[in-house]
Amino acid sequence: MFSNYKPTWMIKSIYEITPEQLQSVGIRVVLTDLDNTLIAWDHPDGTKELQAWLKRMKQVDIPVIVVSNNSAKRIHRVANKLGVSYVARALKPLPVGINKACKQLDVSKTEVVMVGDQLMTDIKAANSAKVRSILVQPVVNTDGRKTRFNRFFERKIMKYLQKRNPEVMKWRGEIK
Repeated sequence: MFSNYKPTWMIKSIYEITPEQLQSVGIRVVLTDLDNTLIAWDHPDGTKELQAWLKRMKQVDIPVIVVSNNSAKRIHRVANKLGVSYVARALKPLPVGINKACKQLDVSKTEVVMVGDQLMTDIKAANSAKVRSILVQPVVNTDGRKTRFNRFFERKIMKYLQKRNPEVMKWRGEIK
């Protein structure tokens, strides 16, 4: 019933995902949500930990591309500062933004992972686009108004998925 919302992996934080883990499963490109995945939704400057993580990915030639439903104006300020590319108005949970990023990079979908903090947008979009996904815990425990609505339904979907997929649907510190 809710299999379209099931992530490939659940990792506590995007910062725990290493290039070695990604390479071990054939991933060459990271697509990521912006708000509450890379940065706190209400603090667009990011952290030193984020800068270090991005630098590590860059050193091993793993591009990180922001795929967000936000406007280009909102994303550009952050992406420019972080030195990453982006796809704005991605229309998640539809696969539009993910497909656009894959086409721009000319990569096979088997080489891509979508990382996000929301089942109903990020993970659903990844499954619709037929790419692997990583659900991460939100950077902060607060959300914007629109996201709070989704979180209510996500809790119900998460309980359903955890009951039916207990081995997959648990938080880990690395990709296994």
